[in-house]
Amino acid sequence: MKNKVVIVTGSNSGIGRETALALADMGATVVAIVRSKELGEQACETIMSETGNELVEMMLCDLSSMNTIRRFADEFKKKFDRLDVLINNAGAVFSKREVTVEGFERTLAVNYLAPFLLTHELLPLLKKSAPSRVINLSSGLARRAELNLEDLQSESNYKSRKAYSSAKLMVEMFTYELARQLEGTGVSVNAVLPGFVATNLGRSSGSLSSRIMFGMMKPFQLSPKEGAETSIYIATSPEVEGVTGKCFRKREVITTSDTSYDVEKQNQLWNKTVELLGSHWTFS
Repeated sequence: MKNKVVIVTGSNSGIGRETALALADMGATVVAIVRSKELGEQACETIMSETGNELVEMMLCDLSSMNTIRRFADEFKKKFDRLDVLINNAGAVFSKREVTVEGFERTLAVNYLAPFLLTHELLPLLKKSAPSRVINLSSGLARRAELNLEDLQSESNYKSRKAYSSAKLMVEMFTYELARQLEGTGVSVNAVLPGFVATNLGRSSGSLSSRIMFGMMKPFQLSPKEGAETSIYIATSPEVEGVTGKCFRKREVITTSDTSYDVEKQNQLWNKTVELLGSHWTFS
């Protein structure tokens, strides 16, 4: 991975940190996207210390804010002239429905709109650096999720798990649609199911019961290092060069839900997303 530039969102802890650590250990230039300056600095210092790779840089970005994502992308493009791998790793669960200052339901914003917009903003560099790779983290919860195109923002009957599951289903649908749109460009786009991993995800919910539940389940969960293995594999392995539009678990291609493969719904979701973001661009 020497001379390759990689972005990992949510890399101050959990799967993201382990992913960034492994890629830095392989010699990559790793840009760790975090929301907390203090936690981000600590994570980057640890990664550099453990790997001996000083090409690890922290950049701040609040992934619940679309304007902040655009500003981050502009800043990144001024600093770097290439991007070989984009790993949309960050995720969060919120027990109560929250709306950002831009008017987006926060679960949708962080888990779906953020990777959609960030990928778009960085696509010119990904194309320039081809063959390059985009990796979107999903969840096994997406298999039972429903897609309500008339209520993407969960304005009626908000439930945290339902909103999170739906957002991850949207991530899979976005992955498959984008892979089709980018055929022939050298940019591959795949989804990853990391498995049931012990991370800080439950803490984002703000719910004591959720935190207790996640704590009780911890003995049965994978470690963040184990959860990061497939992301690392898809980011680096020559075996998956040119493979696109797939979902991987434990380094193997798996089948996701019927809804995720519905091309008509993928197109409808895409159009709704563009409308929601107030943009009139296309991936090209």
